[in-house]
Amino acid sequence: LYEDNDLLIINKAAGMVVHPAPGHASGTLVNAVLHHCPELEGVGGERRPGIVHRLDRDTSGLIVVAKNDRAHRSLQTQFANRTVYKEYLALIEGKLRPESGRITAALGRHPTDRKRQAVLPPDPLTGLQRGRDAVTEYHTVGRYVAPVIGASTNVAAFTLVKVILHTGRTHQIRVHFAWLKHPVAGDTVYGYRKARLSLQRQFLHAHRLRLRLPSTGEEREFVAPLPDDLTQLLASLDTDSSGA
Repeated sequence: LYEDNDLLIINKAAGMVVHPAPGHASGTLVNAVLHHCPELEGVGGERRPGIVHRLDRDTSGLIVVAKNDRAHRSLQTQFANRTVYKEYLALIEGKLRPESGRITAALGRHPTDRKRQAVLPPDPLTGLQRGRDAVTEYHTVGRYVAPVIGASTNVAAFTLVKVILHTGRTHQIRVHFAWLKHPVAGDTVYGYRKARLSLQRQFLHAHRLRLRLPSTGEEREFVAPLPDDLTQLLASLDTDSSGA
């Protein structure tokens, strides 16, 4: 979506892994970026050249890539100081209440499933926080109802929310809403194991990103519209006008 001498702003497609890992040696965002900008090799670390934050494989939307070490340090500082504005759009299972709120719950690796994250309660002996602090703000955008796949008489409720991340923990949005018993629609890891809507991935999109350009300090905002698969799904849902 944008490129200058310091950075790239990319609208990542769902299904694309950000950086090479076991089982994903090629076809990643990093592979594509290195083809576009071979000089990025080694910026910020060889396995993750230029990467200062990441998106899950099946999350679409905005990601920033640094093109040189100076820009990488500047962007890392902005993310570490939490001055980068990160806004997502997510479709959540159920009628989410209240309509706006803030989820504050520490996150860490799941105690029995090392591939997952979880909300960790304080240590029962010391009372000290386990995991890392995580803050998720949300605002309701719309409410919908739809038949559940495989149960034509069962109509389920869904809530479209704008989500603002105040921290950037792994799987933060997905884990926080699952903890509220309102998992992200289509998330088969933290939510329902079987598809309930005609959706091949979780309904989660990095919609808006606001940061300062490393060279000038100018604040710039970038927006990635909802991709076609999520737009078409929303169009297929019925608006919930019950007010309940």
